[in-house]
Amino acid sequence: MDTTDTTHGGSETDRPVLDYPFHRPSAVEVPPVYEELRGKCPVAHVRLPTGDEGYVVTRYDDVRTVLADARFSRAATISPDAPQLTPTPPVPGSLFTTDAPEHTRLRRLVSREFTARRVQNMRPRIQELTDGLLDEMEKLDGPVDLNTALAFPLPVMVICELLGVPFEDRDRFREWSDAFVSITAHTPEEMAAQRQQMIGYLGELVKRKREEPTDDLMGALVVASDEEGSLNEYELIVMAATILVAGHETTVSMIGKIVLTLLRHPEQMAMLREHPEKLDHAIEELMRVNPIGDGGPLRITLEDVEVGGTLIPKGSAVLAAVCSANQDPDRFPGAQANEFDPERPEAVHHVAFGHGPHFCVGAALARAELQIVISSLLNRFPGLRLAEEVGSLELTTGMMVHGLKELPVTW
Repeated sequence: MDTTDTTHGGSETDRPVLDYPFHRPSAVEVPPVYEELRGKCPVAHVRLPTGDEGYVVTRYDDVRTVLADARFSRAATISPDAPQLTPTPPVPGSLFTTDAPEHTRLRRLVSREFTARRVQNMRPRIQELTDGLLDEMEKLDGPVDLNTALAFPLPVMVICELLGVPFEDRDRFREWSDAFVSITAHTPEEMAAQRQQMIGYLGELVKRKREEPTDDLMGALVVASDEEGSLNEYELIVMAATILVAGHETTVSMIGKIVLTLLRHPEQMAMLREHPEKLDHAIEELMRVNPIGDGGPLRITLEDVEVGGTLIPKGSAVLAAVCSANQDPDRFPGAQANEFDPERPEAVHHVAFGHGPHFCVGAALARAELQIVISSLLNRFPGLRLAEEVGSLELTTGMMVHGLKELPVTW
């Protein structure tokens, strides 16, 4: 790709309009174009799958600016005239589609209940669920798809536990979640139908929690209130949908990618078995090098904003390319920024969970799941290895969150 250097006020007519999402040559690489863009065109003009145009911001410092600056609005994405990433408009009133002060109120209410203590108290149950899945996996003979055996079921089981819903509904949750994060994988009609099914299900869940209070997160949210009042029916349903989708899709994808990275680096994997005290830091590095999406939710500029030497006009769609920021050598020097180094000191500065007011409210839960899953897998299966060549592995396509279609392993 040839990108004209448009930093320092380069003209809009000089820059090519690139098709987004960018091409990935394999399941183990971020789009190579990001390296070129960071150097020559750090704010890239792109065409989205809907035909709308927007901008992708690629450098670490600029990405953090977009994530934290109130001039880049999430709430503006629900306007009928706003450019869109997907053919189905976003759900209004969620943590993903509100700005302060509404977002502040919603986040404050959920944060009071979705606490570090609640996550800490869940760790024994997460360990129990993980051990049960690994017990079943150990009984199988021959290559096993780790996605089917572990990466898919565990996060949704944890979310079921968190929200207080039956495990037997987890297959429906996966279908609904997939539709919510679809870009082109589902038709607008399919996305709308799945969304309505989920809203109906969660509406009944909220009703049950009101009638029969429980001590799970959903039960706590139903009765949560502050000086500005409590969550109304619609807000509770949307909050449950947000937790379900965000807590399921992202962790499923991250488990598979992290395990694949370790299997491709057997010496580092052996080191982590020998030094389990280094695992938590290694998980941060593994999240840094393994993006689950290119840019996350759209933001809309509320005024003309200059970023990285480029003027982005008011009303423009902007994507903060977290995957590019996390491999920016200006922020992650030393070993190659796109390489896994379990002892990289800067790893903790990744933006995999975002930054600013929309920093992932479930980050502590995601970390707990990843730490427990990876530790348990390393301990239980010392001979774990890939059952197929890396080059044969494929990523899911047409989704905001992308993971491995399959991860065949043996031991």
